[in-house]
Amino acid sequence: MVALGAGIVMAFAAAGTGIAIGWLASKAVEGTARQPEAGGMIRTTMIIAIAFIEAIALYALVTAVLIWTKI
Repeated sequence: MVALGAGIVMAFAAAGTGIAIGWLASKAVEGTARQPEAGGMIRTTMIIAIAFIEAIALYALVTAVLIWTKI
C-alpha cells in the first residue's frame, strides 16, 4: 500500500505539471503570435514559470520518497 501511495502521489504530480507546462507554453506561443515584439519578455517569463512548476513536481518526488521509506 505504501508503494501504491507513493506512485499515486507521483502520478498526480506528473500529470499536473505536464498539463500546466503545456498550457503555459500554449499561452506563451499565443502571446508571441499576437505581439511578436514582446517575444523575448514572454519567453523569459515562461522559463521562470516553468521552473516554479517543476519545483512542485520535485516537492511531490520528495513526498513520495518519504512516504515510500515511511519517514
